[in-house]
Amino acid sequence: MIDAHPLLTPSRLRRFACMMYEAVLLFGVVFLAGYLFDTLTQSKHALMLRHARQAWLFLAIGAYFVLCWRRKGQTLPMKTWNIQLVDRDGRPPSMLRLVARYVLAWPLVLVGAAIVGAASAATGWKSMDMFIVAAPFTIFVWSWFDRDGQFLHDRLLGTRLRDAPPRKA
Repeated sequence: MIDAHPLLTPSRLRRFACMMYEAVLLFGVVFLAGYLFDTLTQSKHALMLRHARQAWLFLAIGAYFVLCWRRKGQTLPMKTWNIQLVDRDGRPPSMLRLVARYVLAWPLVLVGAAIVGAASAATGWKSMDMFIVAAPFTIFVWSWFDRDGQFLHDRLLGTRLRDAPPRKA
């Protein structure tokens, strides 16, 4: 069933605020996943089994997003900011598209992190490392060039963020 609510794109400011809220919740997801990893592997420090830990956290964060998007196209921050993930026709995306969306969101973030790392190494200015926090926001770069203001991974996959229909009281 197609929703009659128009497919209006949320403003970049709302999407940014949603990302900030998402980062706070992801702290809990990463903490819990890290605790489980350390408990199950008996790791004593963060560098022990580093690549396995990174893969585990990638999967844990992915599970958080995909399962939330699968339910009603929203994570808790997306509900708060009235943002919903849908396909081109306004319907919930398939599970395969949700997984692909999560995976395709990472390349721009990694490019941003690489740029910050290279700039820090080239200048020798270690305080630039604090800008690594800005790397996830490289995802917005494409939205300035997209005709609908959508993210690159959404454009490629036929998904989109839209204003969520108002909640019923």
